[in-house]
Amino acid sequence: MTDTLPPCPQCNSEYAYPDQNLLICPECGNEWDPNAVDEDAIVLKDSVGNLLAEGDKVTLIKDLKVKGTSTTLKVGTKAVIKRFVDGDHDIDCKVDGAGAMMLKSKFVKKA
Repeated sequence: MTDTLPPCPQCNSEYAYPDQNLLICPECGNEWDPNAVDEDAIVLKDSVGNLLAEGDKVTLIKDLKVKGTSTTLKVGTKAVIKRFVDGDHDIDCKVDGAGAMMLKSKFVKKA
């Protein structure tokens, strides 16, 4: 039965057991609701409404000037999402041919 339950999010113990709606870790005493939504998680959608996840490959939907340089990223340029961040530029990614940079989710489409 323990192989179907998730490990403890605090100590990563595999011995968690259910008690009504909660899971309990016998090693550290942590109690958590496995169905609770992580409110700290950032949920982003691309320009057409597809949900994005870290590690997704995206393409640019318009030409974007790179601030501080004379470089312009062209439509169709591919990028890989490294992580999501709070702020105006909400995607930290690696853009093909340009390296690491921050993009806005409204200017990308899931590839």
